[in-house]
Amino acid sequence: MSARDSPAHRPGSWPGITDEPQVWIPTSGWGVDAEFSGAPRRYRSAVPPLIAALTPEPDAEAAQAAEAAGRELSRFDAELGPGVAAFAPVLLRSESSSSSQIENLTASARAIFSAELGAKTSRNAELIAANTRAMQAAIELSESVSPKSILQMHSVLMAGQKRHTPGAWRKEAVWIGTKSNSPVGAEFVAPSFERVPGLIDDLVAFSTRGDVPAVVSIAVAHSHFETIHPFTDGNGRTGRAFAQSLLRRRGITRNVAVPVSAGLLADVEGYHNALTAYREGEVSPIVLAFAEASLRAVENARQLIAEIDAIKSGWAGRLSVRRSSNAWRLLDVVAQRPVIDSATAAAALGVQQPNIYPALGALTDAGILKSKAEHQLGPFWRSDEILGAIDRFAERAGRRERR
Repeated sequence: MSARDSPAHRPGSWPGITDEPQVWIPTSGWGVDAEFSGAPRRYRSAVPPLIAALTPEPDAEAAQAAEAAGRELSRFDAELGPGVAAFAPVLLRSESSSSSQIENLTASARAIFSAELGAKTSRNAELIAANTRAMQAAIELSESVSPKSILQMHSVLMAGQKRHTPGAWRKEAVWIGTKSNSPVGAEFVAPSFERVPGLIDDLVAFSTRGDVPAVVSIAVAHSHFETIHPFTDGNGRTGRAFAQSLLRRRGITRNVAVPVSAGLLADVEGYHNALTAYREGEVSPIVLAFAEASLRAVENARQLIAEIDAIKSGWAGRLSVRRSSNAWRLLDVVAQRPVIDSATAAAALGVQQPNIYPALGALTDAGILKSKAEHQLGPFWRSDEILGAIDRFAERAGRRERR
C-alpha cells in the first residue's frame, strides 16, 4: 500500500510512528527519588511503520530541492574527474568530522590526522578517525546494501568499545532524553530491541528500490534508520555513513564522499526538528533538510578544493630540488594526508622507508612541512597550510547550538 492509499493522504504526509506499552525495571533501588525505588514503571516505546512498499511524496518545494541537490551532487562529483584521487581522502575526512561534530565530537584537523597515525593525544580525534574508517567501509560496501553491511559499518566505527557491542544489534532499550538511567518520561524511546532485525530488513528493502527519487529515498532511509536506533551508541554516525553508502549505490556520487554532514551542521536544530517531524508523519522537512545540506556542502567543498589547489601551486614555486626527486611526488601525498610519518610516506610512494627521508627533508627545508616528534611514535611531518584549509572548511560549515 502506498502513502496515497491512506484516506488522510496529503502531499508530504507519511505514516507516523505509533507506540506500545513497556515496563521498566530499575537495576538498582538506590536513590532518594521514588523513581529509583526499584519498583517497575510503565513507559511506551516507538513502533515505526513498515515502509518497504510505501512511496514518499514530499511537497513541491522539497521535491524540487531534492531534484536540484541530486543534480548538483552528481555535477560536483563529475567535476573532479581524473583529479579525484587528490581530494577524495580530504573530503572523506571532512564528512566524517562533520558527522561527528553533530554528535558534539570536535577536534582539529591536525589532531584527527595524527590520531589516524596512532597518536593518543585526543579521545575525540580517535573517535572521529574511527568514523572516517566507518565512512570508508560504507562506501566500499555500497554495492551490497544489507543488514550485514550496516553491521560492518558499526563494527568499524565502534571497534574497541565493547560496552556498545560493535557490529551487533542492541539487546536493550535506548532513548533520547535528559535522563540516562530510565526511559520513563524520555523525549523519544526507540523501538523494543526485539523489533530491530525485522525493521532493518524492511528498511533495506525500501533503500534498495530504484523507483523513488534518490535524494528523497536517502533522506527517508536515514530518518527511518535514526528512528529504529538499532545500536546502543553510534546510531547518528552510522546512519550518516549509511546515507553515504546509498548516495554511492544510487550513482549520485561515484568518486567522492560529498560532506553532506557539513551542510547539516549549518542548522543542527533544524535537522533534529526534521527528524522529529518525520516520526510524526511528515517527509518534506527531512527531504528539504538533506537537499539544502547537500547544496551547502557542495559550495563549501568547492571552496576547500580551490584553497588546496592554490596551496599546491604555491608549493611548486618553493621546491627547488630536481623534478625526478621523490619530494615532488610526495606533494600529492601531503595534500591528501597533511600529517604523515615516514612509514606512511614511503608506502604511498612505494619506496623503502630509509629512502623517504631525503624527500621529507627537502619539503621541510622548503617550508612546506614542519616536523615534530610524537611521544613513542617518532617524528610526524605536517602541512599547516592544508590543515588550515580543512579547519576553515569546518568553520564555514558552522554550527547553531540546539536551544
